[in-house]
Order: sequence, then C-alpha cells, then structure tokens
Amino acid sequence: MGNTVYATLTRQSGLMKEMNVVANNIANLATTGFRSEETIFTEFVVPMGRDNGSMSMARASAHSTNFLQGSLTQTGGVFDLGINGDGFFQIETPAGVRLTRAGSFSPNAAGELVTTEGYNLLDFGGAPIVAPLGASKIDIASDGTLSADGNPIAQVGLVIPEDLTDMVREDGVKFSTQSALIPAEDASVSQGFLEASNVEPVQQIARMIEVQRSYEMGQSFLEKEDERLRSIMTLVGGR
Repeated sequence: MGNTVYATLTRQSGLMKEMNVVANNIANLATTGFRSEETIFTEFVVPMGRDNGSMSMARASAHSTNFLQGSLTQTGGVFDLGINGDGFFQIETPAGVRLTRAGSFSPNAAGELVTTEGYNLLDFGGAPIVAPLGASKIDIASDGTLSADGNPIAQVGLVIPEDLTDMVREDGVKFSTQSALIPAEDASVSQGFLEASNVEPVQQIARMIEVQRSYEMGQSFLEKEDERLRSIMTLVGGR
C-alpha cells in the first residue's frame, strides 16, 4: 500500500471523528448549559528508513471545549439559575463532585435542590442547598444567596478550576477536574433564567458540509487508487 494511501486513511479517520464532534454539537443546540467542542488535529512523522526520508500524517487525537457564555433565556422558574460570567455550579454525583452550567434545579422531597438527574446542588462547603418546603417565597440573589421569606439560609457555590484545560467532559453538560476549585468572584446568578447552549448553528452546519466534502474527496481518491492498483496487478499477472 502506497504512502499516499496511508496518509489519506489517517486523514479520513480524523475527518470522521470531527464529523462526530460537529454532529454532537448540532444535536445539543437546545441543551441547557451545553459547551461546544472542536477537534484538534496533531501531526506525527513516521520515519521511512535510511535515505527514504519520512512521511507526515495527521490524527484527531483530542478535543477542545469552547467555554464562551451562552445567552440567558428568561423562564420565570424559581429554581432556574443562569450564570453570568465565568463559573460553574457544583453538583454531587455518585462519582464525586462535578461542575456544570446547566442551572435547571428543583426541590426533592427533602427540599434539597437537585438537577433533573437527581444530583444535589452544593454550596461552597460542599453541603446540599436546601429550600424550606413551607416557605411562601424563595429568592436567590446575584451572589447565590438563597433566602426563604426574607431570611438568608444558604449560598450557591459558584466555582472555577484554577486550570480550565484540566476539565474533562463527561456526559453532556457535566465536567470533572483534578484542578483546585476557587470561588468564581466575577460570576453572578440570575434567578428565573437558564443559559442556552453556546453552539453557533450556522457555523456548525457550515463546518459539517466542509468536513463531508473533504471526506468525499478522500474517499474518491482511495477508490481511484484502488482501481489503479488493481489494473497494475492485472497487467503484471497477465504477463
């Protein structure tokens, strides 16, 4: 198999991975707090032996996350919380504390604010946020302070990792990190709002078309190269 075929196959593999990332972004256009991803292509050089130089190939070996803020949409929900600025909610999952921008919460039977999956929203100290079930009015201030009938009782802990590049996306809108968490001092909470996905639909659809065309060109080359090699084998075998 020729070097050009090997190089093209690695390109095709990378384009397929990028197509999956773009498709996932588009599928999450309406997912609250979703952060879009991009594929990172890296080059690796394969030595071809003495006096034969080397061959350069590329692979899609990593993803990068776009942490730009999405727009806030007013819902009027008492426990719908949107974050302005950089910062994340802390939620308690079976695998440990995770970070998210998805701010749709509701009280469970004990009054604890939980996500749609049932994970507890935490304060700065890692304790669950509780809204008294008998309270007639719940207010959540811009600094995250939750008050019941005018009495402050808890504060939503908005944090940010010291190193954003250490964050690992899990499923959808949850992230894990080994980096230290610090208070997100420049972030604020908007009660009655939810943050939309930061996916740019036009940009993603345009990229999908571009990737698809590039993949089709590579596929066409491989098919023509296969025909050429078969013709050579037929000619050689007929002698």
